[in-house]
Amino acid sequence: MNLSLEYLIREPKTILDKNPLILLLHGYGSNEADLFSFASELPDEYYIISARAPYDMQYGSYAWYAINFDADENKFSDLDQARESRDLIANFVEELIANFPIDKDNVTLLGFSQGAILSYAIALSHPEKIKNIIALSGYANEDIMETNYAKNDFSNLRIFHSHGTVDQVIPIEWARKTGPFLKNLNINATYKEYPVGHGVAPQNFYDFKNWLVEGK
Repeated sequence: MNLSLEYLIREPKTILDKNPLILLLHGYGSNEADLFSFASELPDEYYIISARAPYDMQYGSYAWYAINFDADENKFSDLDQARESRDLIANFVEELIANFPIDKDNVTLLGFSQGAILSYAIALSHPEKIKNIIALSGYANEDIMETNYAKNDFSNLRIFHSHGTVDQVIPIEWARKTGPFLKNLNINATYKEYPVGHGVAPQNFYDFKNWLVEGK
């Protein structure tokens, strides 16, 4: 099967007519194997698919877009590459639905760092395609959303977002702006913080897993 992104897949253990999908989007400098370690702990009825970012940084490292670590929030990202990856992932979701018996009304994006930033951009640009976002250690960046995203209907979109209070890569202040931003759009969002750096604490995993199960 020749799809536009490389990926790893865990088939659902519980087969339904159409199974829900969790699409895993890794962070900068990582690869599709990273978040796939969550797969065995996620609910049995989901397709778990972990995508590899398109920009090869060598030695098994990939990026969704270039970033500048010593820049402020407004100069942090290559916005053109980020928008291209936003559209690439949205198209990849369509490809997955066309090639697997996936419930198109039950698609979850689970992103870490860059993957989380893109999850916001995709879901707010195309809320008809995405039911849930789990955004770990990221933030919402309006500059990479579709121009008229704010006119979209977000009534069916749910978001769980979280951040480490001592994150050394993406400052907690950037993440804290996202809650009011989502509230202003009347999006159903849950936000949590954990006393960790740029990573996923065990409690964070249990919290988003429970949130996902409760929202079925």
